[in-house]
Amino acid sequence: MDLEIENPDQMDVEESVPNPTHREPPRIHRLDEAVVNRIAAGEVIQRPVSAVKELLENSIDADSSSISVLVKDGGLKLIQVSDDGHGIRYEDLPILCERHTTSKLSKFEDLLSIKSMGFRGEALASMTYVGHVTVTTITKGQLHGYRATYKDGVMEHEPKACAAVKGTQIMIENLFYNMSARRKTLQNSADDYPKIVDLICRFAIHHISVNFSCRKHGAARADVHSVATSSRLDAIRSVYGVSVAQNLMEVEVSEDDPSSSIFEMDGFISNSNYIAKKITMVLFINDRLVECGALKRAIEIVYAATLPKASKPFIYMSIKLPPEHIDVNVHPTKREVSLLNQEVIIEKIQSAIESKLRNSNDSRSFQEQRVDTSPSVSISKIKEPSSHPSSSGSKSQKVPVQKMVRTDSQDPAGRLHAYLQVKPSSQLQGSSRLASVRSAIRQRRNPRETADLSSIQELIREIDSSCHSELLDIVRNCSYIGMADDVFALLQHNTHLYLANVVNLSKELMYQQVLRRFAHFSAIQLSDPAPLPELIMLALKEEELNTEGDENDDLKEKIAEMNTELIKQKAEMLEEYFGIHIDPDGNLSRLPIVLDQYTPDMDRVPEFVLCLGNDVNWDEEKICFQTIAAAIGNFYAFHPPLLPNPSGDGMQFYHRVPSRTPEGNASKSADDVNKDDVEHELLLEAESAWAQREWSIQHVLFPSMRLFLKPPTSMATNGTFVKVASLEKLYKIFERC
Repeated sequence: MDLEIENPDQMDVEESVPNPTHREPPRIHRLDEAVVNRIAAGEVIQRPVSAVKELLENSIDADSSSISVLVKDGGLKLIQVSDDGHGIRYEDLPILCERHTTSKLSKFEDLLSIKSMGFRGEALASMTYVGHVTVTTITKGQLHGYRATYKDGVMEHEPKACAAVKGTQIMIENLFYNMSARRKTLQNSADDYPKIVDLICRFAIHHISVNFSCRKHGAARADVHSVATSSRLDAIRSVYGVSVAQNLMEVEVSEDDPSSSIFEMDGFISNSNYIAKKITMVLFINDRLVECGALKRAIEIVYAATLPKASKPFIYMSIKLPPEHIDVNVHPTKREVSLLNQEVIIEKIQSAIESKLRNSNDSRSFQEQRVDTSPSVSISKIKEPSSHPSSSGSKSQKVPVQKMVRTDSQDPAGRLHAYLQVKPSSQLQGSSRLASVRSAIRQRRNPRETADLSSIQELIREIDSSCHSELLDIVRNCSYIGMADDVFALLQHNTHLYLANVVNLSKELMYQQVLRRFAHFSAIQLSDPAPLPELIMLALKEEELNTEGDENDDLKEKIAEMNTELIKQKAEMLEEYFGIHIDPDGNLSRLPIVLDQYTPDMDRVPEFVLCLGNDVNWDEEKICFQTIAAAIGNFYAFHPPLLPNPSGDGMQFYHRVPSRTPEGNASKSADDVNKDDVEHELLLEAESAWAQREWSIQHVLFPSMRLFLKPPTSMATNGTFVKVASLEKLYKIFERC
């Protein structure tokens, strides 16, 4: 077999032909210095609170005894930090805002024993690359101060002589003016001002020899105002309030073993009486405000195992280590540090806190609150019978007779009293008490982490991101005046009066609380289990009355049977995540406590059970949890009682219907109707229900809203809040008159 041998020279030529798809590697070149500085500035000054932190640390390094902060538009328009420190030398002003110019160190070895807050010389330079910086300063012995402006790390003009008070004032205007994406993101997000306030509060309780103040531009009063004190506990009381300070315990740990660890820790931790929904951890290491995720998780584990899961601790901690045992240069904003023997230090601190908590958890105090269980008495004393319509303008309700009048109090077809009779405490058996105690102990020993489900976290993030800041301010700081009608409450915020829809507000509050208490509910125990089929049949009959439909009873029974089976299949999940207990026979025996001191209207249980069967999407996890939470929120909302309001026009529903003669004429004329023709038992029940609702709105709903509710943006346009008057305008009108 003959083989053709190709020309070697021809092969080399063909192999040398370049591939048309081949691309040359990109060339490496030096970035322009302005680009480098802009990138670095974006890392150091991430948002307005980052700039405030850097300026506060500079003021503390300057031995200041008083620091004041002024903020406008969350820091985007203006940040002004003034101190009474030693000031800046005139000859240092030209290089003040250049990168890597600092008075804190001169060689790298100095970093191993650094004790100042700053050291890189990047903070002020970074601010000049993302904002307009003006510095006014005066040093001791000078007759006048100097003011200089900076841009892109360079002083724009020679410093100008000016009047000045002792220390330095640094003003940053139009932050991120040249970074449109970040500026828009910050403008669209929640205001940075609360973050700035929180930051200053943290500095104030550690640097107790310094006076701190912080206020918004144009505000007459400061939001933070701390006075120098010799007591750490007094500083915490001044900043975070008496309720926090009185529930703190002092804790100290120290170790002086070179082979293990060398450190000292002192601080305050909350005791078993402290209740909060979010952990507050203030950590200073060598007087530097930092974060340590590993230490925070270790402390949370101790509290979760020792105290109720629903309560999050307050922690203040100051740790001192040899400077050579800590690396402060591990994060662009100095927010984190690296510790030598970190695991050993955390373990010792964790053990000390656990020991302190166990020794203090032997006794726990509870505040006792008396609730008037018969508010109808006070209502009946001030109620005057009136035959004319109420001035409130409430509309009469057309309520079916079957829903309004109970012919037999023991008949579950009328109301749910048969299932909800409260047993006297003397009849409770010791075994049930012991079981509840054991259950509580098990929950403390083995806290479930189901609230970490990504779907629940997404729903909570949606609540936080959609919060309307102005409505939040109204909810947090409003004064309750009273009910304007059956649905709207009258509120005062500053000098404005608002009508607020309590049904919408309570529904949203309950929905948010269900998600935040996910898998950690206490229980409302029904005196007798309520069969699901009967509850669903009740709801279906009520729907028929409302729609005037005439569906077949067999069809209703089929619907009730199908929904019962569906809910029984989901019983395990409903109990574990939402505290709704369904036994294997299909009986409802427990409901969750969504809001402390509040029990929902049990007449709405049938509607709630039917909603679980019909309205919940069981296929997708997130939508499933969302629809269940919405159903529970609607059930627990402060709806008007089913019995009409016995004031004004509603009183007509409590008169007996005159009997008719065989000829069809009424035996009594309308003029003959008197007080003897009133259904007194039903009237007393209605008065009690409406009075109890109004008491709960004032004493339970609004205090809870101030603490927990984050009103969504939709409430600003859907009629939940309606501004009805401005007291300033009314006062001016009265003055003219």
